[in-house]
Amino acid sequence: MLRALVVKAFWTMLPAYVPNNVAVLAGKTGGSPIDGGRSLGGRRVLGDGKTWRGTAAGTLAGVCLALVLNRLRPAAGDRLGVDLPEFSLRAAFALAFGAMLGDVGASFLKRRTGRERGASFPGLDQLDFVAGSLSLLALLAPTWRKEQFEGPVMAVVLLMTPVLHVVTNAGAYLVGLKEEPW
Repeated sequence: MLRALVVKAFWTMLPAYVPNNVAVLAGKTGGSPIDGGRSLGGRRVLGDGKTWRGTAAGTLAGVCLALVLNRLRPAAGDRLGVDLPEFSLRAAFALAFGAMLGDVGASFLKRRTGRERGASFPGLDQLDFVAGSLSLLALLAPTWRKEQFEGPVMAVVLLMTPVLHVVTNAGAYLVGLKEEPW
């Protein structure tokens, strides 16, 4: 039961988990900052780390992953013995773009609280993209969200995500993809 719950939660969140990682890679090649270099109250609105290229690449990667997962779903569900959800296009877009919006919102909050790019903000760093994804899902695919994120799945997502975030960021730091381990 617990294994099935964890598998379903992970599968359902994959299109939201991947976009920020892809955005980091896409952003390494440059791109125009979303804030256009503007400041607010003497601080950058978002900073150079939030680019249009990264946001577009992350969103596209998340949507494409959801479409691939849809193709793999019958065989994966049978093999794992879990009833895995199928992603509607709206749900896929909401998960992926919502993750990017959550990350952009976190950058805005970090700048407003005086934190520089890359500075740690415990709690926010681990769950910003979850909040963005679930919020956009509530707007674009509310029925899908309600069906897939019932209480136990939501609880697993909220417990599992910070752990995955810390582990993947530490790994990216160790292999040189990130300048800080958080």
